Amino acid sequence: MKPAAFQYERPRDEAEVLDLLAEHGDEAKILAGGQSLVPMMNFRLARPAVIIDIGAVPGLGEISRKEETVAIGTRVRHIELERPPFNGPLSSLLATAARHVGHIPIRLRGTFGGSIAHADPAAEWCLLARTLDADVTVASTRGERVIAASDLFQSAFITSIADDELLTEVRLPWLSSDWKAGFSEFSRRAGDFAVVAVTSAVRLADGHVAEARIGAVGVGAIPVRLAQAEAALVGQPLGPVAINAASDVAGQEVDPRADIHGSADYRRDLVRALIRRALS
Repeated sequence: MKPAAFQYERPRDEAEVLDLLAEHGDEAKILAGGQSLVPMMNFRLARPAVIIDIGAVPGLGEISRKEETVAIGTRVRHIELERPPFNGPLSSLLATAARHVGHIPIRLRGTFGGSIAHADPAAEWCLLARTLDADVTVASTRGERVIAASDLFQSAFITSIADDELLTEVRLPWLSSDWKAGFSEFSRRAGDFAVVAVTSAVRLADGHVAEARIGAVGVGAIPVRLAQAEAALVGQPLGPVAINAASDVAGQEVDPRADIHGSADYRRDLVRALIRRALS
């Protein structure tokens, strides 16, 4: 199929984008990489009256260190995060997750901010944003506001971003050298959406876990933080005993639904196995 008729706009700056969003509201869609939007339009699952192409808008495609955060512009391509322009645990985590995003043609065109705004319940970047407590900056003609990742994702494909707002950047916390981070995903085939994916980040002090962050997708409509599994790690030496205990707690903590890819118990087993891998 082909998309329904639409009006195409290619603004030259952010102010023009915001004016168009204010004018058209929920009849408009932002086009960045188009790797999610265009297929939905072709199948007529989405029928926007106006497409706003932000490909020519300057300042939205940068990655920069800002104080104790890393700011990733909304138009940064997935492929750019396979080799982030900085070193450390966060760099390794982004690079590992990026290689699980679709196939190379998708990573060449798709964007980081587009994935966050699309809010697919199996998306790698939504998982990292939620697990690391990212801050998401959105702008409109009314001004800027910052949304915590914990408040951003409301349901599958639904966020708290208003119809007249543009996601401009996502800020992830900087992970110093005393942090260790891991990512693990299971999909049916390379490039498929994750059946389950998990990420973990732990800060070590004297060989013991001082802080822990563990998140998962594929176990509900939005990414989840596994607070009980995190608590099981804190204060423990990061070894097989603590890792197995945390993964077992995580398997009990999640409440997935059965679907064509597997039963709820199957997904719980995946959570346990993938958390062991990520923490190891």
